[in-house]
Amino acid sequence: MTLLSTRIEGLPLVHRGKVRETYAVGEDRLLLVATDRLSAFDVVFDQPIPDKGRVLTQLSAWWFERLADLGPTHFISADARDLPAGAGVPELAGRSMLVRRADRIDAECVVRGYLAGSGWAEYQRSGTVVGHKLPDGLREADALPEPIFTPSTKAEVGHDENITREQLADMVGADIARQLEERSLALYRAGAELASAVGLILADTKFEFGWIDGEIALIDEVFTPDSSRFWDAARYEPGSAPASFDKQYVRDFVAASGWNKEPPAPRLPDDVIAGTRDRYVTAYSRLTGRAWQPPEAVA
Repeated sequence: MTLLSTRIEGLPLVHRGKVRETYAVGEDRLLLVATDRLSAFDVVFDQPIPDKGRVLTQLSAWWFERLADLGPTHFISADARDLPAGAGVPELAGRSMLVRRADRIDAECVVRGYLAGSGWAEYQRSGTVVGHKLPDGLREADALPEPIFTPSTKAEVGHDENITREQLADMVGADIARQLEERSLALYRAGAELASAVGLILADTKFEFGWIDGEIALIDEVFTPDSSRFWDAARYEPGSAPASFDKQYVRDFVAASGWNKEPPAPRLPDDVIAGTRDRYVTAYSRLTGRAWQPPEAVA
């Protein structure tokens, strides 16, 4: 079963994002529902990826529970018994996460531990990555001397744009920018350590934060294949782009097709859809140590 859009009886829809749909639950809580929509280069594809939304929700919930000691988050529960009655329909099983309402900080907090993707492309041109001067002679997929914080704008439509730490400070204030950087780096190091323990490399990731009760809280998703680039440590070899357990597989396919990265998105062949699903499910299984089983099939 795949899901491209939702409607929940009795709950008002407050936001429809590229992948998630958000419903109000009273005054201070939200229900986040992850669909199977795929977004690449900030464009949403017409074709769903089976199980994608459930993997995003279940993996985020798993991470939120393990990162609780690193500061406030918006996470309350992904347990079906804790969700509003309208979210109990079969098509929403495993997709829904109850969270505290936050006042979002409009920046994406990206941390890079390895030279890959757009960072590698920029480094080849200028020797820098979003304002960070890097040593000469690095290869694609090389580990950076230390993880770097490279924020970007948070665009509702169109493409996010990289900004320097100084530009972030101008947007949100120097003290808030410092807190976002410190929190992001701490989260990245924790995620990278856990991933390493199961034979995965966390090459880079992005976080979102918001204000809850006067504190900066981690919101949205965390360390999923939509927000992070995972590599198999056993197959890692710098000097080329390692195979990854995320949507880079789709990005590579559509980039090779000659698509200009503007709507409409091209159609994906069945094998690319299946291969993308396999990568999401593999990321879940490798990280959690659990075989993937759609939640509605769990007794």
